Amino acid sequence: DVAAMDSVEVLPGLGIRPVVSDRTMVNFVSFAPHTEAPMHVHEEEQIAIVVEGDLEVDVNGDVRTLHGGQLAIIAAWVPHGMRTHEMACREMDIFSPPRRVLLQRLQAASARVT
Repeated sequence: DVAAMDSVEVLPGLGIRPVVSDRTMVNFVSFAPHTEAPMHVHEEEQIAIVVEGDLEVDVNGDVRTLHGGQLAIIAAWVPHGMRTHEMACREMDIFSPPRRVLLQRLQAASARVT
């Protein structure tokens, strides 16, 4: 049950509930209003699917506002960033393979709790 999972704040206003298998990571993501995931790159492929709300997505300079049910496919090493404006947003990020940096953050957070 995703709703019962603890959310891990990876940036102020941006929380994830990760589900990880050997080859795939799915993050159930919550963006508070006026929250930004700044431009970055990573080696993993990513599909971002907006579930609810609006999300401005910049993929290598192609800026679009996605609404519920819309998605962005982001190839490895392509610069991208996301932000919300007035409203919150829920989205899903699918990474293949699992995003290494997020796995390291989750392990570090787990070590602090135990």
